[in-house]
Amino acid sequence: MPSAARTFDDVDQLRHALAETGYLADDALATALFLAVRMRQPLLLEGEPGVGKTHAATALATAMGSPLLRVQCYEGLTAAETIYEWNYPRQLLAIRLAEAQSTTLAETDLFTDDYLLPRPLLAAVTHPGPGPAVLLVDEVDRADDEFEAFLFETLAEAAVTIPELGTRRAAVPPVVVLTSNRTRDLHDALKRRCLYHWISYPDTARVEAIVRRRVPAASTWLAGQVAAAVGRLRGLDLQKQPGIAEAISWTTALGVLGLAELDAGAAERTLGAVLKYDEDFASVRSAGLSALLHHG
Repeated sequence: MPSAARTFDDVDQLRHALAETGYLADDALATALFLAVRMRQPLLLEGEPGVGKTHAATALATAMGSPLLRVQCYEGLTAAETIYEWNYPRQLLAIRLAEAQSTTLAETDLFTDDYLLPRPLLAAVTHPGPGPAVLLVDEVDRADDEFEAFLFETLAEAAVTIPELGTRRAAVPPVVVLTSNRTRDLHDALKRRCLYHWISYPDTARVEAIVRRRVPAASTWLAGQVAAAVGRLRGLDLQKQPGIAEAISWTTALGVLGLAELDAGAAERTLGAVLKYDEDFASVRSAGLSALLHHG
């Protein structure tokens, strides 16, 4: 029997539970997540790439002890791809077995729950509980208008329809988190349906704390150097601004190489962990590595 998901009495309790998973949320984000859980209203998280929107949802699922069901959005994503598919190999096997036994299968015999393969939306709606699943709809701004309209209806009804089997309604509605990098504006109808929170890039002290939590082998000094350096890099006109993930990756790379100090030489060797475009490498070198990495 599935175990009950963990519940939280207040925002502080949830924030501490998130911290136990390695995710350091400020009071505003912890409050937004707490309300999403308690009100069972979808939460739309927006912010620049790399600020931890996706990780917020995964950390919430871990903190709650709930399954995480993720829909990764992209251009051309259809509703059917997120709801279900039929197990065609198993259906074909059933047909061949029936033929071998000289029996006949009706179409309704092949389109039953035995041959149904749930995708994330259906799995979230049909999750048996007793606690809710966490449904992550990641980068919803990359999907088309048609999918966004479908998603709005699904969230409003907490139900999905399978033509061959009918409508499935959630006995335990999921906790829904949508993320957006704001590559396009979402429709007002969807935004009105959701709670909203903008995740800003954290200040240097919080980045240092996150790096220390995620890379425990790193010294406080090195974590502080990396956090300060990433902050300065974000002040440059780069094609891809480094986020928290890059700060963690940079610190890890330095540790793998046995480098305990982020000086110009160490940075030159490991810039590939934090920069992703050749033009950005040129911009950083033009600005001067020593000046950018000075830790006052």
